[in-house]
Amino acid sequence: MRKIIAEALSRDSDIEVVGVAANGSIALQKLTQVNPDVITLDVEMPDMDGLATLREIRKTHPKLPVIMFSTLTSRGAETTLDALSAGATDYVAKPSNMGNVGECIQRLQAELIAKVKVHCRHLGVENAHAAPKIFTATPRPIVPVLPSSRTPVEMVCLGTSTGGPNALADVFKNVPSDFPVPIVIVQHMPPLFTAMLADRLSSTTPIKFHEGVEGQLIESGHAYIAPGGRHMEVLRLGGQLRVHLTDAPPENSCRPAVDVLFRSVVAACGGNVLGVIMTGMGQDGLRGCEIIREKRGQIVVQDEATSVVWGMPGYVAQAGYADKIVPLNQIALEMIQRTRHSRRFAAA
Repeated sequence: MRKIIAEALSRDSDIEVVGVAANGSIALQKLTQVNPDVITLDVEMPDMDGLATLREIRKTHPKLPVIMFSTLTSRGAETTLDALSAGATDYVAKPSNMGNVGECIQRLQAELIAKVKVHCRHLGVENAHAAPKIFTATPRPIVPVLPSSRTPVEMVCLGTSTGGPNALADVFKNVPSDFPVPIVIVQHMPPLFTAMLADRLSSTTPIKFHEGVEGQLIESGHAYIAPGGRHMEVLRLGGQLRVHLTDAPPENSCRPAVDVLFRSVVAACGGNVLGVIMTGMGQDGLRGCEIIREKRGQIVVQDEATSVVWGMPGYVAQAGYADKIVPLNQIALEMIQRTRHSRRFAAA
């Protein structure tokens, strides 16, 4: 795996692999010698595993980007969430077909290199020659935000990606269990990971979280996370709101996609929607927020200072679709205030 990762990274002219290590102990010894801009760290290592190594790295390098590798298993999902809670910046699932090295390298080039560059975006300012392809979420000047129409809210729809698991935990610890409307969420994650995330959030926040299931009744005070690998939509059937899952092609290279969910929520609820966009790479959710604004719904986005990556919220903010741009610790308050006068949604 180390050889495959090093090969994938070395094929990009902007990236230099400055060192490899067989376990966490060796990695810690080399850390000060090679002074990397980012670390990739396997969860499963002999002697000192990835979690133990991560905790030691965070003692001396609290801001150094660390990208974890884990397997697509329940145990791997649980350990990855532990790593994110312990300070990992991001994660990549190991390619499952290890027998085809070429395919593994292509997958890593597609996913890992983009994440390396976005988490080293500071190099684009401090050393423009070191990483000229650094991702930027500021394609055009910020347009003044549109005035809020303050339509009654029937549903909150939320999209997030990189940095999302910790951000969701921070937001929903402050959302009361009697929240008056349902919440539907896309968090870009693989299969198995979303079910584990829903279980964790249910155990640590007042809100009851579920991984979305086909035909599931959508109720107030509950949150529904799109399952990894499938799009989630909201349908209104006979006066009830229900979950609908599809295997339609990815949008914005994502499945589940925020745009798919937001589009369906507007179709089911019109403009009586509050859209929330939090930390994440790319621009998934931009088109969905545009549709919400066209129906005079409300939109809140996370600010750049508290986002791990200001891609998804940044694009929405710069398009002028946001009613308000707020730090992470104010998102729960915005959700509560903007749904204060909403009637409690009756599922029956």
